[in-house]
Amino acid sequence: MSFISAFIGRSIVLLAIVLQGACAQLPQHVDRPVSTALPSPSGTALEALVQQRRKADAARFESGFLLLGGPPAAYGSRLALIEGAQKTLDLQYYAIHADASTGRLLRGIRAAAQRGVRVRVLLDDFHSTGRDALVLGLAFVPNIEMRLFNPLAGARGSSFARILNSVGDASRIQQRMHNKLFLADNVLGVTGGRNLGDAYFGNALKGNFIDVDILAAGPIVQELSRSFDSYWNNERAYPVQSLVKREELRAIRERAEQADRELADESARAQNAPPATTDAEPKPGAAPTPAQLARAWDEKPLDLQTARFVWAPAVMLADQPGKIPADKGTNQTRAPGLVVSQPGDAATSSRRAASLEASSDLAAGSDTVVEGLLQLIEQARSDLLIISPYFVPGPDMKQAFAVARARGVRIRVLTNSLASNDAPVAHVGYARHRKDLLKLGVELYELRSEQANVSNAFGSSGSGNLGESRSMLHSKVLVLDGQLLVVGSMNLDLRSQLQNTEIALLVRSAELSRAASAQIERGMREGSWRVELNEGSLLWRAPEGSGQKDTSTEPDASLTLRLLLRLFGPLAPDQLL
Repeated sequence: MSFISAFIGRSIVLLAIVLQGACAQLPQHVDRPVSTALPSPSGTALEALVQQRRKADAARFESGFLLLGGPPAAYGSRLALIEGAQKTLDLQYYAIHADASTGRLLRGIRAAAQRGVRVRVLLDDFHSTGRDALVLGLAFVPNIEMRLFNPLAGARGSSFARILNSVGDASRIQQRMHNKLFLADNVLGVTGGRNLGDAYFGNALKGNFIDVDILAAGPIVQELSRSFDSYWNNERAYPVQSLVKREELRAIRERAEQADRELADESARAQNAPPATTDAEPKPGAAPTPAQLARAWDEKPLDLQTARFVWAPAVMLADQPGKIPADKGTNQTRAPGLVVSQPGDAATSSRRAASLEASSDLAAGSDTVVEGLLQLIEQARSDLLIISPYFVPGPDMKQAFAVARARGVRIRVLTNSLASNDAPVAHVGYARHRKDLLKLGVELYELRSEQANVSNAFGSSGSGNLGESRSMLHSKVLVLDGQLLVVGSMNLDLRSQLQNTEIALLVRSAELSRAASAQIERGMREGSWRVELNEGSLLWRAPEGSGQKDTSTEPDASLTLRLLLRLFGPLAPDQLL
């Protein structure tokens, strides 16, 4: 009877929360003061540093780039931008988690605001619930503005209630701002695949992402800032104060602290339990461990004085915020459009710049970032390397591959295996196209999930002395003909193509392309399964030196997971995966 009573009691509470949230609506007539990026970075220490580095390198191009492959460089670059900023910091992210790694970054941002730096933070609203809602406290710090893009109405304590409240507008729930930008003084900036959180910086206990960012310097950053401004000043961006009150955040903090105390008590009791119970998976939303906090504080800012930039022409591709339509009842209509921007230095007379201009002209005829990349893929001449963690090829993508293959272009794709995918249902949309892609001649590689076997191939992605960790691919990279490098927030799937907004940098550089290709190829060879067709059936070839055997079933995945996806997979359309 006690179990039944508890179940009924919890159901009543949940129903009350849902009914309360179901009446919630987004606020009307919201005040959104217009603001823009720093007009000119001149006079800042970061701008002087960039000019000094360019002059020392006798660079022909104004914009410089540095690939950020491993967690130390990715985390250290952001620390360096926070510490070096004198006038502005602009952040745009799909997710910012309230954990150890982000905690240190946000404390640095607060300190920057205290010394007079104007800070703007634009966050997609989908994950800003529970403990992660505490990040919204930044909005109440002097000199920091924070806005939520495409918000859901309802209280922050229940993701389920907020989604149910918006079920009548399901198409809008599906559309998210997936862009990632971290910009300082409009002269240095980071973009790529990473959100902000422990799992993106090798500091999670049970699973870490393998990711790639790129640090950009010079005029190209001003193009990134223009994209940021277009989202910041869009009617979809709501100031946090119009959606969340201090009292709600205070209540969320109190609940989180109570949960932390209960977890600490549970851990203390577990010390006297049999050993098998002490290695349990950490509960979602749990407070950072002392080891995670120490690791975050042990990270050092990237030394920008010695960082080796590659100076090259570049183009920014960015979806317009209108790809996500306005609220019902407004006059704004869906206007996808693709922003293709390049600074003036890319218009020089060099062959590389001219080639990049041709590429940007080709992409400009597309509606979205992904469609622009498909146009480039069709024009590949010899070789195409792709990393896409969520790889769901729609008809347009398969057509682009077919056109390139008909000209003899070698196409290699690295994606997640079922075992390494943090969203296993997305694997369904890839798996149903796997044989067709192989028949086209596309070479497929799937990441091996065990941390120990991929860390050497890709650079450390995991938790170091925190323990062994599952690896999950999250990089979004293309290398075209060994000359054009693309790093961005987009996946090659229908969600990125049709629904989410994305951003990418295209850099025309043989040097950067070689560096990225070498890392990708090593990862394919040593850290991934190669998928082949063997008499009409799939065969997974084991990674070199792994000691594993070839297999005819999804490697490293449990029978239960394989059966569940086989059962429910046919019910999930590609565009929703």
